[in-house]
Amino acid sequence: MNFDALKVKNDCVNWIREFFEKNGKGCNAVLGISGGKDSSIVAALCVEALGKDRVIGVLMPCGVQHDIDCAYRVVNHLGIKHYVVNIQAAVEGVKSAIPEELTLSEMSIVNLPPRIRMSTLYAVSQSCNGRVANTCNLSEDWVGYSTRYGDSVGDFSPLSRLTVAEVKQIGYLLDLPRDLVDKIPIDGLCGKTDEDNLGFTYAELDRYIRTGEIEDLAKKEIIDRKHRMNLFKLELMPCFEPDLG
Repeated sequence: MNFDALKVKNDCVNWIREFFEKNGKGCNAVLGISGGKDSSIVAALCVEALGKDRVIGVLMPCGVQHDIDCAYRVVNHLGIKHYVVNIQAAVEGVKSAIPEELTLSEMSIVNLPPRIRMSTLYAVSQSCNGRVANTCNLSEDWVGYSTRYGDSVGDFSPLSRLTVAEVKQIGYLLDLPRDLVDKIPIDGLCGKTDEDNLGFTYAELDRYIRTGEIEDLAKKEIIDRKHRMNLFKLELMPCFEPDLG
C-alpha cells in the first residue's frame, strides 16, 4: 500500500483548520505534551494549521518524569505557550480519599493518572478558549492501548485513523527533531515499552491493520482478542431507548 505522507499531512492540516472554523473559530488547540512522537506531531500539525500563538501545550508529570526534557524540547522548539501541572498531589489525593475498606485494583491505580490528566486538560482548555486535541493513533486504538476517559478522548483527533508507521512518516515532514519522531514509546505508567506490554511490534500490527497479513498466528490471536475486547472504547456509551409509541 502506497502512503502519500505529504498529501495526508496537508489534508490533515486543512482538516484541523476546518474543524476550528466550524467548532471554535478563533479558539486555541490545547494538548498534553508527553515528549513522545504522537503529542509532538499533533502539536506540530496544529502549529502549521493555526499558528503557534493558538497552540497551548500542557506538561503533566506525576511526580518526577524521567523524560520531561523531551516535552520541554517540543514546546520550546515549536515556540508554543505551555503550562506545567504536576498531577501527583491530585492522584495521591484521590487514592487517599478512597475508603479503607475498598482496595483499589492495579488497573484502577494505573488508569487514574491519565484520567486526571484529561480533567486537567479540560480545566486548562475551558479557561483559555480552547479545544482539546486527542493524540491517539489508529494502532493504539485498534488494540485498546489507551485509557477510557483519559487519553482516549478529546474534541478532535488528527491521528486516530493513521497507523504508527504512517504517523512517523508525517512526523518526518514536520519541523520536529528526528529523534523525537523516532522515540521508542514507553508506557509512562509502568515503565515498559509499548511493544513489551502488547506482545507484538507496531510494525506487525500496522501491517496487519492495513493488509490483513501476519505470519505469527499466536500474535494474530492476541491482536484480534485485544481488538474485540476494546471496541467499546471507540463506541458511544450504550443508551436505553424507551418505547414511547
